[in-house]
Amino acid sequence: SFLAHRYRRLARRIGKLRAIVAVSRTLLTIIWHLLTDPTQSYTDLGADYYDRHIDTTRRTQRHVRDLQALGYRVTLEPVA
Repeated sequence: SFLAHRYRRLARRIGKLRAIVAVSRTLLTIIWHLLTDPTQSYTDLGADYYDRHIDTTRRTQRHVRDLQALGYRVTLEPVA
């Protein structure tokens, strides 16, 4: 599920306890939205939500820019 994947992503970066608090806050936000509007229903975004929303061109440009800032000359060649 989306929340389980969110927990695993956050736990790697900020630790298990803080990840639990962050996911709990997300869950409370979901519950609040469901309670305030009775016509809404919960739809899980799916475990691959973050993978589907990665813009590879922006990510590539950011990494190239970071390497150039460190003093490297970057040439990109597509693989096969």
